[in-house]
This record gives sequence, C-alpha cells and structure tokens, in this order.
Amino acid sequence: MLQVAAETTTAAAAAPPGGGIFITVGYLLFFVVVMYLLIFLPQKRRDKKAKEMLGALQVGNNIVTIGGVSGRVINIKDDEVTIETSVEKTKMNFKKWAVKEVIKPIES
Repeated sequence: MLQVAAETTTAAAAAPPGGGIFITVGYLLFFVVVMYLLIFLPQKRRDKKAKEMLGALQVGNNIVTIGGVSGRVINIKDDEVTIETSVEKTKMNFKKWAVKEVIKPIES
C-alpha cells in the first residue's frame, strides 16, 4: 500500500500543469490592457483637449498660465503668446504650452 501511494505522488509531480504558459500570457495581456485603459487613454484625451484649447486661442481671450499669471491675450505669434496683466497693462510673453486654461466670460 505504501508503494502505491509513492507511485501516484511521483506521477502527479511529473505531469505538466494544464495550460500554464497560456494562463501566464493571459495575465500579462490583461494587465497591459488595464494599464492602457487606466493610464494612456485618459492622457491622450487630456492632450487632445489641451491642443484644441490652444488652437482656439484668440486675441482678447482671458487666460491663466501654469504659473498662475492671468491676463488678456493681446498678440499671438507662432508659439508665443503676449498677455496684458494688471491695471498698469504690463505686457508679458509666454510660450503657448504655458497656457493652462482659457477663461470664458459668463454670459447672462
């Protein structure tokens, strides 16, 4: 009886696991898809939205930069934006990529 138990144990150890490589590839593929859906896809959407905002930028718009400076756009040239800030009408030049948001006026 002891000999029969030893034979079944060695037979079970020698049998390859069923579909081991396919399960591993499946897990890897699952994590790649989840990473794409949770990280890369939303980032692409944010980039597209920012590009559309910068493309629609016009003279006279009020903007806020990534540094927190707000003002009115007075000139747009290539990749630079000139804004006018404060009561003294101080003019500042920024790169377009430094524009964080365009402030829409509230219409009543």
